[in-house]
Amino acid sequence: MKIAILDDYQDAVRTLDCFAKLQGHEVTVWNDHTKDVDVLAERLKDTEALVMIRERTPIRAPLIARLPKLKLLSHHSVYPHVDVDALTKHGIVLCTSLHPGQPSHATAELTWGLIIAAMRKIPQEVAALKAGRWQSTLGLGLRGKTLGIYGYGRIGAVIAGYGKAFGMKVLVWAREASLARARADGYAAARSKEAFFADSDIISLHLRLIDATRGIVTAGDLARMKTTALMVNTSRAGLIEAGALEQALKLGRPGMAAVDVFEDEPVLNAEHPLLQLDNAVCTPHIGYVERAGYERIFTNIFDQILAFADGKPVNVVNAEALSGGRN
Repeated sequence: MKIAILDDYQDAVRTLDCFAKLQGHEVTVWNDHTKDVDVLAERLKDTEALVMIRERTPIRAPLIARLPKLKLLSHHSVYPHVDVDALTKHGIVLCTSLHPGQPSHATAELTWGLIIAAMRKIPQEVAALKAGRWQSTLGLGLRGKTLGIYGYGRIGAVIAGYGKAFGMKVLVWAREASLARARADGYAAARSKEAFFADSDIISLHLRLIDATRGIVTAGDLARMKTTALMVNTSRAGLIEAGALEQALKLGRPGMAAVDVFEDEPVLNAEHPLLQLDNAVCTPHIGYVERAGYERIFTNIFDQILAFADGKPVNVVNAEALSGGRN
């Protein structure tokens, strides 16, 4: 099959052990990023199997209609960026592994790294030392502080465990079913959303971005946070009301933020207001980007391609496309 892999920013996929699974197939890897439909249509005009790296490029009807040879879109995790109806209409199969019950430990570890980095002002101290200065800031410790977990799912539960191990008080705010799980695990539930934002020294967001959660953290919520508090977002930028975090940081409540996600990615040429703020620690959506995780992700993606090529597709989202699929 002719296989295309989009948005491999680091040119990392070829270095994975699992890449050997694609021997015998014609593979093209694109390392840059574009959302331009004309450019993508030209690049992918002969592609039979398309490999997506998470949600980096939207695959919508105008592009799908211009990919006459595409038979399979092989993916890992959720797919809000994919027009499944348009795929089905054109007889293109979507296969994706949703890894049920498996938390992303890589994302949890990155979250905790951001918490320590922001609270102890590690990026600022590294920059100051390289500039010739010695001990320029006074950081904050974690022990005894209140760690707020907003959303007690797979990753949120892991972060709560990290907080407990560091001697922190863990406070949870979530839907009632999630709060019940948190209580069963020995963690306290906040009295209210207002109290959750006011009482937490650190808040870490661990919610899926759906219509019901878009903008769920408002400017009013942020204004309730302490001047010494830290807001952490390694989930999705859209969970916070557009523009609210940048404005809140300028007003001093919360005093700090650490983010790994942005509204429109990739962010190039430092063109995002958070990158101009000294009290924001920002990373380029690297929560899931580590070698062992990539091996797992792409093993699943490549196995889906091989199964499809063998006439035995797995993890099919739109089974209707199989009956009208392209030969």
